[in-house]
Amino acid sequence: MASPLRWGILGTSFISHTVVDAIAQSPGSTAHAVFGRDEARLAAFAKKFNIAKRYTSIESLLDNDEVDVVYVGLPNHMHHDAVVAAAKRGKHLLSEKSLCTTMQDAQSMAQACREGKVFFLEGLMYLCHPVMEKVGEIIRSGELGELRSLNGHYAANIWKKANPLGMGTIYNLGCYPASLMHFIVETSSGREAFTKRHVQASGNRHPETNVIQDASLIVRFEDGILGNVFSTDSYGNDFGFTVMGDKAVMRFKTNPWLPKAGDNIIEIKPYKGDARQIVVSGEFDAFGYQVRKVEDYLKSGRLEAARPSLNLEQSVDLMGLLTEWEHSIA
Repeated sequence: MASPLRWGILGTSFISHTVVDAIAQSPGSTAHAVFGRDEARLAAFAKKFNIAKRYTSIESLLDNDEVDVVYVGLPNHMHHDAVVAAAKRGKHLLSEKSLCTTMQDAQSMAQACREGKVFFLEGLMYLCHPVMEKVGEIIRSGELGELRSLNGHYAANIWKKANPLGMGTIYNLGCYPASLMHFIVETSSGREAFTKRHVQASGNRHPETNVIQDASLIVRFEDGILGNVFSTDSYGNDFGFTVMGDKAVMRFKTNPWLPKAGDNIIEIKPYKGDARQIVVSGEFDAFGYQVRKVEDYLKSGRLEAARPSLNLEQSVDLMGLLTEWEHSIA
């Protein structure tokens, strides 16, 4: 593996700008090549980040032997074809959330990555930040007692910018609180408790596109933990996530899905006693940590991510919940 890692970038959207900025700030990585369909945007992107190789064909970029790892910043309904093509060429992968938009595609992507013996990480970048390692420690410590309920919401008025082929708020924003619920339930009770569940859901659809704009999910997991998740991309600008045990409650005072460089704050309030705040200071933001996680995995020769991040099996498990949520809405 070359040092620094040479990245091939698929897409020139806002999220690609954010990820390539993180790549540029790491001494262990460099943006080596970029694909874009619009030649003017492609040229501007390459100039901004001093990227030497430009391509208007995904296949041409993937055929570049100098590319070590591919970042898939394309709309999520295009993730499957790009990931499968990259895996067949032996390219390691960081692919944006959500994994894709169907379980069939999720399983096909996982199979391609395993057959290609490539590293794959789903771009839920917040899971790479040290604040999530602290969350795992708190859950395992027993300080909250036996977990009883999880409640989260993520709201942002971004529907005008959202691609309707991306299947709406569940895959755009709902994947954040759903993935945090996944992490906490699995940490507390194991994979089996997460996969054995009963789901109820409701939502509102855009009157013209029929895409789900507002979505509510209620889950009862096998061990009795109740989960309530809500997301919308049609109004608002707010976040929240609460974990209730039978001894104490944990709340995020700063956005858990956009942890930053600097102080990130978690509050634990015992039912008897005073609340205390836990400050987790980050050297980088979540995107900076995500890039460095990929570097660490590849330089050590590991092909599977470790918690709090998702490995392939866990990404497919999460996709199972997201698609179940979608299909439960009339």
